[in-house]
Amino acid sequence: MTTETLTVQDEARPERPGYRYYVLAVLILIYMLNFLDRQIIGILAAPLKAEFGMSDSQFGLLGGIAFASVYSTLAIPLAWLADRFSRVWIMTGALAVWSGFTALCGMAGSFGQLFLCRMGVGVGEAGGVAPAYSLIADYFPPHQRARAMAAFAFGIPLGMAAGTLVGGLLAATYGWRTAFIVVGLLGLLVAPLLRLTVRDPRRGGMDVVKAEAATATPIAAPISAGTDRVGRIAAQIMLGLGAGLLILAGVSWLMGTSLGNPLVLGFGGLLAVVIGVSLMIARRTASVVIRKPSFWLLALGAASSSVCGYGVAGWLPLFFMRSFDLTLKQTSVYYAGIALIGGLLGIWLGGMIADKLSKKGKGAYPLTPAIAFLISAPCFILAMNSPWLIGLVLPGGGSHVQQLTLAFFIFLLPTGLNLAWLGPITAAVQHLVPAAMRSTASALFLLVNNLLGIAVGFYYFGWMSDLLAPRFGEESLRWAIYTGMGFYVLAAVLLIGASRTLKRDWID
Repeated sequence: MTTETLTVQDEARPERPGYRYYVLAVLILIYMLNFLDRQIIGILAAPLKAEFGMSDSQFGLLGGIAFASVYSTLAIPLAWLADRFSRVWIMTGALAVWSGFTALCGMAGSFGQLFLCRMGVGVGEAGGVAPAYSLIADYFPPHQRARAMAAFAFGIPLGMAAGTLVGGLLAATYGWRTAFIVVGLLGLLVAPLLRLTVRDPRRGGMDVVKAEAATATPIAAPISAGTDRVGRIAAQIMLGLGAGLLILAGVSWLMGTSLGNPLVLGFGGLLAVVIGVSLMIARRTASVVIRKPSFWLLALGAASSSVCGYGVAGWLPLFFMRSFDLTLKQTSVYYAGIALIGGLLGIWLGGMIADKLSKKGKGAYPLTPAIAFLISAPCFILAMNSPWLIGLVLPGGGSHVQQLTLAFFIFLLPTGLNLAWLGPITAAVQHLVPAAMRSTASALFLLVNNLLGIAVGFYYFGWMSDLLAPRFGEESLRWAIYTGMGFYVLAAVLLIGASRTLKRDWID
């Protein structure tokens, strides 16, 4: 069903009072399921590693590149489709796909099968966020959108907490396979609810058309066909790189040469091709943002923080079991509380503080999370060393319960600050391009952020843990997390740089 057909139907059907809040609640539920299915693998690290004999590095690949490679690259084509066809249908299909593959994870018989199923989860989730942003913008008027978007973002900590709690408790009681199957089936049950009860509204129906729109400035005008050269060149570079890697993979496989692992080369080649196709689709918007220093500083700054954000979130459950001597069930409850309370507070406070400070200058948008990241790094280290911290006050370092309690409250701070960038940075990205390009600009930003943040973040800590294992043994993961804190410092430096360039690149 096309957008035009939906528009006629929805214009003929008056909205009931409060219906838009029902739609928002459904979208929050779906976003929660999105993160539940994405993050459940973190709490299942111990049983999965035991089942398939995985090293920390292999588990890092499973939680990182398997998901992020398709999730990041397919977001742009699916966002392009959502701008042209039914957003509700696309989200319903996406929810069914990622939920189905989550359930199939519970039936995997090998590391390879589980890797492919995680890629399937990424395929589905790539179509779950961008259409939701668009729906919210068309259900809420401009003066209510910020609050609606903030409420939608609550799906992140809710999903992280639910994935940790539900996944961990199910795995501890019935096994990890049951955990995957149950949460996957839950999404399949919700998919019909979305399709049957949420309408696709008229696009731009809540926007106020201003008189001065007729005399809009040239920068807000549609981009002409001749100004997409930069984006086209970037796409061609990625397509050429992908083709080259695929040729090397074929030669290496057929002739048995030492050019590299054919699977790694082939995977990298396919990834580059998909990125190239995505850039070709978004070439006009890419031509605008690639030229702007603020885009790269914001995107790479957010990506650096996401290396820790996604990585630490994925590995902390295993850290609690190894270094805090918690069982799987205890870890589920403990970390779910940290993710829920800290995440909700961080998202709300980050947006609120940035909005207030932005009145003094646009640089406040990146500067607020930069300060948050500089505070996060030492807080994570202090929380992980709660016995030493209590020992400064109580002889012997206090009891195990006291140590866990102190760590819980300290962990709340960096967990919240970890997510404080979501509101201010995504808001700043919206103002790097004209209004008609904002969805695609966000998708390009997320391509950088998610591909580096999820893929590198999840893998880095596992790789570093294996590297440090000969020296630190079971505590190698602790030291791996210590080294990862440097990414917060890098993120802060990049965002401070963005605070100095944003005013020049800003478009109202």
